[in-house]
Amino acid sequence: MQQLITLFNQHGPLLVFLQVLVTQLGAPVPAVPTLMVAGALAVDGHLSALSALILAVLGSGIANFIWYLAGRRYGMRILGLMCRISISPDACVRRTENVFTRWGAWSLLVSRFVPGLSMLSSPLAGATGLAAWRFILFDGLGTALWASAAIGGGMLLHHQVEVFLKALASIGSIAVLVILGLLALYIAWRWIERQQLLRFVRKHRIDAEELYELISTDNAPIIVDVRSQTLRAEDSRRIPGALEAELADVRALLGHLPREQEIVFYCNCPNEASAAHAARQLRALGFKRVRPLSGGLDAWLNWTALTAEEP
Repeated sequence: MQQLITLFNQHGPLLVFLQVLVTQLGAPVPAVPTLMVAGALAVDGHLSALSALILAVLGSGIANFIWYLAGRRYGMRILGLMCRISISPDACVRRTENVFTRWGAWSLLVSRFVPGLSMLSSPLAGATGLAAWRFILFDGLGTALWASAAIGGGMLLHHQVEVFLKALASIGSIAVLVILGLLALYIAWRWIERQQLLRFVRKHRIDAEELYELISTDNAPIIVDVRSQTLRAEDSRRIPGALEAELADVRALLGHLPREQEIVFYCNCPNEASAAHAARQLRALGFKRVRPLSGGLDAWLNWTALTAEEP
């Protein structure tokens, strides 16, 4: 405990700045505990709460603006890249898109409080063309609210934080092992969840060539575009005749159809995740012939382009 106080006395605000910076850049290290510790120690005069707040906002602002610029430069592709390296790529983009589509820049006021949304809202703001001054304003206000809540919580609960820190110090390395063990269990659980989704896609998917052939028959399947509104607005290309549906509306839109109806879902997301989720929803209702399109919209467009070039 005394070592921690000494460390914060010497470098407290700098530690807060670096912690928030690397967290917002994507390191899987939560910043809230550090901010709460800073708040608790500020009560006893070991550092300035205002300095910690200012540097937390600065650290977050630098990292978030880097992601904003990446979104402006690479568009929606940066979200696909971030989700490919995510533990749970199937949901990380869609939740952010839904919130941002509904609330726009105002979503930045609360995005730092929501895991996943915190990381992806900045590149999404850039990808959707939000003006830089609006991003800086709303992101700065949102970060200030988030950091104030964490530091204020530490100040309010400073006795409990000190007790917790003393308990951690007393058990030493055991506490570290417990925390690392819990983190490993969480990562393993999300990895298993991801592998289940990938197995489903591999087992049930349909490729663009097969879909192309089916469309020309008398038993053409129903095709459903389950990209988000944001992605459809960004990229107006689609498979001709496809219905449009949000994941939340799939059951209501298609649940009344005969269970033998063949349905193909497509998206443009890592591992056909949204299409796979939609297919699994209907399979849970008893549908047997529902499949995600392998490679999504890009695979379809590439295939039709190749067939058009053939003599």
